[in-house]
Amino acid sequence: METHAITLTVNDQTYRGEVEPRMLLSDYLRHELGLTGTHVGCEHGVCGACTVLLDGQPVRSCLMFAVQAEGYELSTVEGLASSAEDLHPLQQAFWEAHGLQCGFCTPGFLMTLVPFLAENPQPTEREIREAISGNLCRCTGYQNIVAAALLAAEGMPE
Repeated sequence: METHAITLTVNDQTYRGEVEPRMLLSDYLRHELGLTGTHVGCEHGVCGACTVLLDGQPVRSCLMFAVQAEGYELSTVEGLASSAEDLHPLQQAFWEAHGLQCGFCTPGFLMTLVPFLAENPQPTEREIREAISGNLCRCTGYQNIVAAALLAAEGMPE
């Protein structure tokens, strides 16, 4: 079976490995690197649960091959908090505003909202709803997710 050597930087750590050309980035992150915060829902790029940042921009890791990420800087939900006691402001806001229920979709929402809030430090509710329109949640009804994003925007450094 043919493999390709890849070098990826994920959450500021460099990883080297051999992968089959068809291995999805989501599978590489989860199964090879053990970064299981990247969830796989639909495997068609529709639900947003597998969203990671590629050079700071949100991408669906279930739609990319691991070899395509060669040379890029990747960020996953595991890279947001410096420790369990020191959450990223958006994670803290999700906790405070009850922006999650089962939590399956939460990493995708977080990784979608981090760059959005960095580019839009004072978003309106409508802008937040548009920003998260590509992420699906089957539990919450989205209101508390939007409230968490508004709360985070108040407390995030510009």
